[in-house]
Amino acid sequence: MKAVLCRELTGPEALEVGEIDAPTPGPGEVGLAIHAAGVNFADILMMQGKYQEKPPLPFSPGMEAAGIVTELGAGVNGFTVGDRVMATLGWGSFAEAGVCSVDRVVKIPDSMPMVDAAAFPVVYGTSHVALDRRAQLKPGETLLVHGAGGGVGYSAVQIGKAMGATVIGAARGAEKLAVVRDAGADHVFDYTTDDIRETVLELTGGRGADVIYDPIGGDVFDASLRCIAFEGRILIIGFAIGRIPEIPANRLLLKNASAVGVFWGGYRSKNNDVITESFVDLLEMYDAGKLKPHISNEYALEETAQAYADLENRKVAGKAVVVTGLSE
Repeated sequence: MKAVLCRELTGPEALEVGEIDAPTPGPGEVGLAIHAAGVNFADILMMQGKYQEKPPLPFSPGMEAAGIVTELGAGVNGFTVGDRVMATLGWGSFAEAGVCSVDRVVKIPDSMPMVDAAAFPVVYGTSHVALDRRAQLKPGETLLVHGAGGGVGYSAVQIGKAMGATVIGAARGAEKLAVVRDAGADHVFDYTTDDIRETVLELTGGRGADVIYDPIGGDVFDASLRCIAFEGRILIIGFAIGRIPEIPANRLLLKNASAVGVFWGGYRSKNNDVITESFVDLLEMYDAGKLKPHISNEYALEETAQAYADLENRKVAGKAVVVTGLSE
């Protein structure tokens, strides 16, 4: 089968497409014909040897995929050959076939195209667990989403609106701000040119944001602590800007505020039921028309390195997806 291969930990520039043997599912695993795979920033860290998980070389990157069940390993129940599914493989998604632990495979509704399913698990899963479980976002609260033009940020805007919040979307540049408006944000602003604290306080009548969703870190996080509401919660999603911020505890104390960590992947080993239940809610929202990934770029397997270059250079609004060329 055809697969994108990482042979050295130098980043996505060295990716190449090669022919390898198709994997066979073991006990508790599902075999998949992969139609599309989502592009994520964490994949880049894995290809640089900087991620928590370090697969042996050579490996095919890609954490999430969508496709058709082709084979069932021993002991697998609840699936049949031919099922349409999305899956979080960890790595191995940029290939024509893959295997995945059954507890990481989810059936998708007939209304969901493969490219949507490939763009869905990581970003929508992260945002739903963050907003629903970790922040306990309530209807009527104000949610500030940073990086709202990117994959996780875009999903947080849509989920926040579906949960009944007033959503402020912060993004970079006019093109991404337009995408954030289309996602349903009530207010948008450019966090690279507008003062974050002053803008948020003005939009909230001086109260601040009840929940702040931050996948960026650095100066953005620092400014966010200065516009958080009383009893607000700031969600630590990631550090795209590079600098991991240090939290002045006095700001949390004075506002009775909370800084809340969100590592979605941690629930895989600690409490996978959280992810399973989250996907039930998310797919119901998708089928009801409340959620829809924004896929700005599609690439062939041979263009995977370019997909990551575009992601790093901020040329992707919402999500980028690699398609294998297989058809249903």
